[in-house]
Amino acid sequence: MATYLWRKYADYVYTKWEKTLLWDMVEPFRRPKSFTPLVTIYVCAFYTGVIGAAITEQVYKEKYWEDHPGQDVPLMKPMFYGGPWRVMRGDVPPMGKFDF
Repeated sequence: MATYLWRKYADYVYTKWEKTLLWDMVEPFRRPKSFTPLVTIYVCAFYTGVIGAAITEQVYKEKYWEDHPGQDVPLMKPMFYGGPWRVMRGDVPPMGKFDF
């Protein structure tokens, strides 16, 4: 029984090596893998973020209007941005006028 198992194992290893050698020769002539699934995932993730941001901003506006009916809604401070954020008279200052 042990001899039989060793023979099976030797055949397996030998054919595995043969297959590896064969595919190593064929590999340069294969078509490259497609980027379509990766691009699809990135596009879906981007639009999910855009839709999430729009929903978040709309909820913010509705909550503000409940407490302050008829008033202009101030700019919503970014949720996931910890850097400098200044608002001058309700408007974001133009580029180049930041005081850090």
